[in-house]
Amino acid sequence: MGLPEHGWTTEEIVSALASKRSADARWQEGRTFGLVFDGGPEVREVAEAVAADFLHDNALNTAAFPSLGQIQSEVVAICCDLVHAPPGAAGFMTSGGTESILMAVKAARERGLAERGVTQPEIVLATSAHAAFHKAAHYFGLTVRSVPVGPDWRADPAAMAAAATPRTVLVVGSAPQYPQGVIDPIPALAEIAAQVGASLHVDACMGGFVLPFMEQLGRAVPPWDFRVEGVTTLSADLHKLGYAPKGASVLLHRTKELRRYQTFTTDDWLGGRYASPAMQGTRPGLPMACAWAVLHRLGLEGYRRLTAAALDAAGRIRAGVGEIDGLGVLGQPDAHLLAIAGEGIFGVGEAMAGRGWFLDRQGPPDALHLTVSAGNAPVVDAFLADLTAAARARAHGAGGRASGYATLE
Repeated sequence: MGLPEHGWTTEEIVSALASKRSADARWQEGRTFGLVFDGGPEVREVAEAVAADFLHDNALNTAAFPSLGQIQSEVVAICCDLVHAPPGAAGFMTSGGTESILMAVKAARERGLAERGVTQPEIVLATSAHAAFHKAAHYFGLTVRSVPVGPDWRADPAAMAAAATPRTVLVVGSAPQYPQGVIDPIPALAEIAAQVGASLHVDACMGGFVLPFMEQLGRAVPPWDFRVEGVTTLSADLHKLGYAPKGASVLLHRTKELRRYQTFTTDDWLGGRYASPAMQGTRPGLPMACAWAVLHRLGLEGYRRLTAAALDAAGRIRAGVGEIDGLGVLGQPDAHLLAIAGEGIFGVGEAMAGRGWFLDRQGPPDALHLTVSAGNAPVVDAFLADLTAAARARAHGAGGRASGYATLE
């Protein structure tokens, strides 16, 4: 397909794109448990209003767009406050959880080289840690020391300690981890990192905008943020349960001095000094401004309300799954992520897709994954009714064996 000879009208373009979207996941109806997280009409309204104003702005150079520099600083400060970062903490916005993880690994590598002379750096993580850590290791030339999780699906401190060496530059914990939704024992992992002089990264991309408000709602949450001495970096996604549009995340550092390991600078070319805090050079201003807008539209009260709705929905789903013969939730999830397992579970997933529900497949072990958000709350009963019907009618083994968190095309 090549370019048309004559440009299309706006109406033709909008119509053609609307047609292409006809088979897309129906997130507006609460029928997706991942990918898009809907904070409701008030959130969509403010994000869409702000998006038009910042559609063309570029955070590559905040001297040209000082508003984006100010927006980034204020978003980072809000996030630092939520996760109890100490005075002097600093960070940058990124395009999402993967980029935040990439930059955390890069910063740990640079710190290990500068402060300890580590030239063959290693990462110690549990098999539950996000795949982006493996991606970062591949990109940046680190060796991954991956250890099995414990029977509760949490990182096993003894196994992690045994894997740590003088070459370890980063120990990874998750709050919560994605596959089964449990929080790793962050204090124990901090001790391991301290013993070898490594950084400790807490991947709170899923929990960064849930766990603070769980605490404010009076729910018990194990230690996970900068209140744990030894946490060096922490990532949190605004475009997940922060309910901002894609793609907006933050990577926070305990000190501004540590943040310098994230940035890249050079003047070894003919274009003058180049500096970048992340993988991107050009950075769209739209997601940054929309994230700022959503934070201020919701405020603490709004986030408490949406978090309560998400947790209630997750609890109802977990209880409902327990009533379905042959299905169960893996582990004891700490917040809003659930993994549903059982014989023929991928066949159940295929049947649910036929009923208009989008659920990620994962494994091992085979499971259907749910990231429950406030947008799912109105359809919990319908979801459980369809899940019950799909489980009763499932053909064992139907639906193939492939699991997938993301695709190439």
